Amino acid sequence: MEAKSTGRFTLGKQSSLAPDRDDGELQALRSGDLDGLQVPEEVDANIRLMYLANEGDLAGIEETLASGVDVNFRDIDDRTALHVAACQGFADVVQLLLDRGAQVDPEDRWGSTPLADAVHYKNHEVIKLFEKHGAKLRVTPMRVENAREVPEYEIDPSELDFTNSVNITKGTFIIAKWRGIQVAVKKFNDDVMADEDKLRAFRDELALLQQIRHPNVVQFLGAVTQSSPMMIVTEYLRKGDLRAYLNRKRTLRPSSAVLFALDIARNILRDDSGHLKVADFGVSKLLKVAKTVKEERPLTCLDTACRYVAPEVFLNEEYDTKVDVFSFALILQEMIEGCPPFSYKQDNEVPKAYVSKQRPPFRAPPKQYAHGLKELIEHCWSENPADRPTFREIIDRLSKIQNHIAQKRRWKVTPLKCFQNFEAIWKKDGGSTRSSRSSTTNL
Repeated sequence: MEAKSTGRFTLGKQSSLAPDRDDGELQALRSGDLDGLQVPEEVDANIRLMYLANEGDLAGIEETLASGVDVNFRDIDDRTALHVAACQGFADVVQLLLDRGAQVDPEDRWGSTPLADAVHYKNHEVIKLFEKHGAKLRVTPMRVENAREVPEYEIDPSELDFTNSVNITKGTFIIAKWRGIQVAVKKFNDDVMADEDKLRAFRDELALLQQIRHPNVVQFLGAVTQSSPMMIVTEYLRKGDLRAYLNRKRTLRPSSAVLFALDIARNILRDDSGHLKVADFGVSKLLKVAKTVKEERPLTCLDTACRYVAPEVFLNEEYDTKVDVFSFALILQEMIEGCPPFSYKQDNEVPKAYVSKQRPPFRAPPKQYAHGLKELIEHCWSENPADRPTFREIIDRLSKIQNHIAQKRRWKVTPLKCFQNFEAIWKKDGGSTRSSRSSTTNL
């Protein structure tokens, strides 16, 4: 049976979900005045365990536990020594407490677990340790304490019906029913909540979807952020995505490829506030005008998406919106060629090819790259990002190419139509030469 005390441990970092406290001890800690906050000899042995966990005193913890103190002792706030050690980031203390039988995922009075506290304070070594011992996050990092702070877009997960649901695009999204309509749901595994980079990507994706209202972007319907698993809910497009369409059609006519390319280019265009709607194909980011970003760690190639990533990203260099121009060129070429970039290479070989200045070969007949499409693609995947065009320039060039294709089509159709009209008038007038000559003014 767990020991319990009426005492409250208030020294050090508090629970990740606890409301802000302003008691004297925390004020002293924030000001750096620790006088009088040493572990008092007369303190209750159970509370002493909490103090020792806060200080990272392994020998003291060993001695206290040997005296009979319960490793799972909870104070008045239902916090354990494991909570305290997790907040402080003492991996060795956490390991010791777990070895001595500490429960891996006890909840305090606010519903926070040691793992949730470690995530809150970004103690990565402790997070990995808890994951190794099977700890699971039941409280999402985006959970709010006040019901009035719940986002307007929040969806009650009980309203999502996954009965007979099927995967879309290799499992990234699944179909569900929500309030009588079919929707696409993107589920995030629990590892998202324990990974700072993945959590940031989730927040950025939510921010983007809330801002975008565009005919070429799926409609954002809501999200689940206050419980696990976290989810993003969007409209469901029955005809599938571009990947599924290309798998069916393979090569596209130049007119169709240009039409789709214009849709893509207009979607990635910068808005008036100086932000981008989409910044790269793996993780959505918000980039300000004239700003660059850099990945916190080198990007690793995990799937087909790496075939569309610019070389500067893999080189772990600073990059800007021109990475999207590079990716755009590869998609446009794929629509014409009918196969992914470097389809004959393994996924992990493609980034190395880009870095060594290789580009996918042009194998389709020249007529498929009508009116400068090949030149546009080559311009977009230039080695130097500064040499690549902007999406504004891309849209202008695509519009001109589209007009050329349309004019060529009209030129093929118009002479035949004129001949058919002439023949009809000639027959109507009895086939006389005089009548047919005089009737040419009506063509």
